[in-house]
Amino acid sequence: MLRRLALATAIALGTLISASPAFAQAASAAAATPAQQTPVQIVQGIADQLATAIDGHRKELKQHQEKLINIIDEVFLPHFDIDYASILVLGQHAREATPEQRERFAKAFYNSITHRYAEGLLNYSRGRVKVLPFSGDLNSKRTLVRTQVVLDDGKLVSIDYAFRKSQSGDWKAYDVIIEGISYVSNYRNQVDAEIRKVGINQLITNLETQGEKALATMEKDGKSAK
Repeated sequence: MLRRLALATAIALGTLISASPAFAQAASAAAATPAQQTPVQIVQGIADQLATAIDGHRKELKQHQEKLINIIDEVFLPHFDIDYASILVLGQHAREATPEQRERFAKAFYNSITHRYAEGLLNYSRGRVKVLPFSGDLNSKRTLVRTQVVLDDGKLVSIDYAFRKSQSGDWKAYDVIIEGISYVSNYRNQVDAEIRKVGINQLITNLETQGEKALATMEKDGKSAK
């Protein structure tokens, strides 16, 4: 069960990741104009491109994870509102944090997440993600894109992507909801507990110096507390 959820999480956080120019020039060109794309186009297009990026490169990417991280950095970032997501994860602590702390947390948290789940993307293959018919309102400032992910055992996992429209008019994702569980809400609870225990400065330092290990410890403590 944990392995299934880990794979689903990796695919969920990576569905918006497309190929780097080194692996797919066409994918790079498509990702260069996110402002011209609707949320559905972003999810559908990149879900297809992800398979192109991974197929034929699994061995290389497994041996050199930083190349996979570079793919994420180069193409995922234009489609994800890290600053806004980080403020949501910090919750009430965002008001207490200084601008520098919020900036450091956003960067450290994002790096920890990508390193923790990057290798799981190597299990991704074409056809795993099915984008469901869109029923949202593009005139609204927020909308959801609903998808289903096919796991190794053939079971389907419902994954929704929450998007918000920026002031410039382009759509960016800020949350992933797996089987009704919000990525933002889940980590907000863990971050809140950690800040109450060690303080925001120490949490940021732990994420900056320990990366995915700090994240794993935080997740473990969160499960133990339940």
